Parts: sequence; structure tokens; C-alpha cells
Amino acid sequence: MNILFIGDIVGRTGRDILKTQLATIVQEKKIDFVIANGENSAHGSGITENIIQEISNAGVNVITSGNHIFKKKEAIDLVSKNNHNLIIPANYPEKVKGNRVIEKNINGQQIVVINLMGRVFMKEGLDSPFQKLDELLTKIPKSSIIVVDFHGEVTSEKRAFGFYADGKVTAVIGSHTHVQTSDSEILPKGTAYITDAGMTGSVNSILGDKKEPIIDSFLTGLPFKLEPEDHPAKLEGVIIDINESTLKARNIETIRVFE
Repeated sequence: MNILFIGDIVGRTGRDILKTQLATIVQEKKIDFVIANGENSAHGSGITENIIQEISNAGVNVITSGNHIFKKKEAIDLVSKNNHNLIIPANYPEKVKGNRVIEKNINGQQIVVINLMGRVFMKEGLDSPFQKLDELLTKIPKSSIIVVDFHGEVTSEKRAFGFYADGKVTAVIGSHTHVQTSDSEILPKGTAYITDAGMTGSVNSILGDKKEPIIDSFLTGLPFKLEPEDHPAKLEGVIIDINESTLKARNIETIRVFE
């Protein structure tokens, strides 16, 4: 089985290339299941109901998120509906309503997607992602392919989580930093890992956003407003080849597609 994980979708530019390129990637790479991080898909920060539908219609089976998921006010009510393919980090406090795990059955194989968020330089008040993973695994059938989106800032925390989860899940895919790393690998106990899958958005940008206000802020120290940059765009992510008999990853490869 081949699972495609698409790095953070940023704004309309990221959504545009998703719609024009995803179907071709799925066909050419024989993809069975698609996961994408969508927390920055609404004008660079947050998500809306219409955009969830847009991303799903493009061919994404599950949309993961992170620390920006509630940047749009409607998202608080939106995630509590529990009737769509969007999940929030499972280590948010229990008072926050929303899907924390999604289970799908593809050709008779159960696929479970978990979203967790790192705590270093991220939000305060989060539960330990390490302990939350163990808690969740007690409720998931052992016959499941399990993919974790670990949304974190610090590479050391992501690497630590990867090794902690090695052998417990099928894949740990890092998100949030929007820069694709070169450490895609199969860990010793069979878990596919990468520190960050990258970004789906503008090529000539700073993490998907316009360069000028960010550079000016570095020069002046003054605040600025993030604005997503326009085309040309790229789509980044990883493809995980999974042995359905062992539920272990056989291979993980990065992809980068330009329009």
C-alpha cells in the first residue's frame, strides 16, 4: 500500500497546485491513500468549511492540523461537528472538541491517522504527545496501519518522538516548519520517518508568504502581517510504501512537484 502525505498547504496557491497536480501524482505513483496538513490553507493561517470541502474534493482522504487550526473563528464550531475528514492534535486539552483520530477502511485494510503537536516553542497547556500516543494506541486495533502527523517546531523533539514511536506505528511524519528535510528513513524497528514533509505553496516565498514584509521586519524589528505569496507553486510531501502483512514501512521517499 502506498500512502502520500502532503506537507503544509499554504493559502490559495497551495490549494491550486493541489487541485492541478494531485490526481496525476496519485495515478503515476499508485497512491492508495492521501493525507495532507491543512492548518494554513485559508489565506495562510487556519481553515474553513468550504476549504475542507475543496481539499477533500481534490482527493485528500484526511486533513491534519496544528497550532493554527483555530485562527479562523468558525473553526471552533467547525471542528466540533466531527462529521468531516479534519483532525486536530490529540494532545489538545480534552475540553477542546474535535476529531483526534480518524479511522478509514481502504480495500479491507484499516488506516488510522493520528495528529499530535510538539510542546517545545509551541502552545502551552498541551498534554505530552509521547504519553498521549501510548494512550491512543490502547484503543486502536493492532491490525491497523497507523500514520502520525507530528506537528512540531524543534527537530530534536521530532526525532525523539520518532524513535519513541518506532515499532509502535507505521509512520511518523513531521510538519509545521514548511521546509522539507533530507532525513527520510526507515527507523530500526520499521517505522517510516521524516522530520518535516515540507510545504505546498508558493516557490518564491518565505514559508509560503510574501518576502518583503518579513525581510523588512528583520531589518526594523517592527511587526508585520503575513500574506500568502502567489504562483508559481510547488507540492512537497512523502510517499510511504507499506507492507500490509507486517504493517511496517518498506520505503519512504520525498516528492517535490512544480507547476
